Amino acid sequence: MQDHAHLLTTARHAVTAASGVCRRVQQRLDDLRAITKDDKSPVTVADFASQAVVAKILEDTLGPAKLVGEEDADFLRDPANRAQTDAVVEAVQTYFPELDEAETLRLIDTGNADTAGDQAGGAFWTLDPIDGTKGFLRGQQYAVALGYIEGGTPTVGAMGCPNLPTDHAAPLNTPDAHGCVYLAVKGQGASQVSLQNPDADPAPITRNDLAAGGPINVCASVEKGHTNVSDEDRILERIVERTDHAVGTPVRLDSQCKYAVTARGQADAYLRLPTRPGYVERIWDHAAGAIIATEAGCTVTDIFGSSLDFGQGRGLEKNKGIVCAAPRVHALVIEAIEALGIKPA
Repeated sequence: MQDHAHLLTTARHAVTAASGVCRRVQQRLDDLRAITKDDKSPVTVADFASQAVVAKILEDTLGPAKLVGEEDADFLRDPANRAQTDAVVEAVQTYFPELDEAETLRLIDTGNADTAGDQAGGAFWTLDPIDGTKGFLRGQQYAVALGYIEGGTPTVGAMGCPNLPTDHAAPLNTPDAHGCVYLAVKGQGASQVSLQNPDADPAPITRNDLAAGGPINVCASVEKGHTNVSDEDRILERIVERTDHAVGTPVRLDSQCKYAVTARGQADAYLRLPTRPGYVERIWDHAAGAIIATEAGCTVTDIFGSSLDFGQGRGLEKNKGIVCAAPRVHALVIEAIEALGIKPA
């Protein structure tokens, strides 16, 4: 039987370290753009460095770990990308000075684990080293998201949100000076701790259900292409027509931070509705956020109300879209989707 407390401590350490490395890279955006001659290079550097740091901590603490990540090191092995490779190694060495280029690339490649056969109860880690690319480049919200999957279900989640304030009343479009980390173990609740004092005891977070008549605030992406806005509007219109709820002001930010903001009550729902035929959500985009929101008291399913199945490989192959919401709102959204006949094309 897995020691989930030990896994959570390890995951907490890993995302805290990776968040610190990402913050340092984000503070050097202009310098990196000048060095690499590519506007998007800073997030590329942070992505690779974050994955290497997380992989190193998992391996050092737990031994060889099966990790399903978003990146591999092929890009960095291309001589044409020498400037990015050097920047990645430099970023990793701010936390692990002893790591050379070869070891850094090896650690990044550990994220290529094969999950074949894990549907029947196998366990593995899944990592999004930087979720919210455009938020990172804008200097706004992004996340380092690490989840542990057992039998197709997240059982441990740790998510670093380096620009998200612990103060729930603070504006979300202004980067916080410290950021925070969200933690969850299945059946044990969710919690939050500031990156200013990452070793402090985490504070539990609990999602209160939406009261009758309260406005529904939807947590939306800054990038409107991430969900079907037309269908989202139709869902909300139906809820307003048939209940005493109104639609509040959308809460806009990037990344899996949307799960945390919904979990802590700044938004009542996060909807990710399919935007094109055949699109499959990736497991690393949702594992950590889903368990944190669920353990805080939200309901998280696909658009048909089915549980998310993380045991089908690198994608949520058996699911379409995401609905994360306070229980009362979740029921209203699922009813509206069914009544309106909304389904993937």
